Amino acid sequence: MRRNKKERQQLLLGTIKETPFITDEDLAEKFSVSVQTIRLDRLELSIPELRERIKNVAEKTFDDEVKSLPLEEVIGEIIDMDLDRSAISIFEVNKEHVFKRNGIARGHYLFAQANSLAVALINVDFALTAKANIHFTRSVKLGDRIIAKAKVVKIDAENGRTFVEVNSFVNSERVFKGEFEMYRAKNNG
Repeated sequence: MRRNKKERQQLLLGTIKETPFITDEDLAEKFSVSVQTIRLDRLELSIPELRERIKNVAEKTFDDEVKSLPLEEVIGEIIDMDLDRSAISIFEVNKEHVFKRNGIARGHYLFAQANSLAVALINVDFALTAKANIHFTRSVKLGDRIIAKAKVVKIDAENGRTFVEVNSFVNSERVFKGEFEMYRAKNNG
């Protein structure tokens, strides 16, 4: 059912408020209009693009929480964080992240997303990666959106270590798995 512009824009506002990480493509499909129409609606309503919405939510939510490194040093955008428990980030694979000849993402970007998420997850002022065991399970291409999910497996406060598992997905297919042994400063819990 096609709606008039005013109706569509009201529904668009509500949809984005409910699900701020929805893409323009998904919105276009939902409202049976072109992606360009959605972009024009967002522009008229002063709604930022997806990347900005994610960044704004992350900055508001996690700026006071994350201690171990500044948010701008995290590779990808953190969208969920429960310190010393779990975290999620999103990374968009752009032209500068891939090999020119085949459009496949360079592995160090997947590693950097997972590693920086593991560091940010640690609830201390100073944390470093002591050891990592990683597996790339399939190649990632230009335009893919990588969702990394980190969870703390064990905290060994006595030895100043936290063990974090990170799994990264593209469209619910795992593309990366990392097991990280993180050094955590003992004096910060």
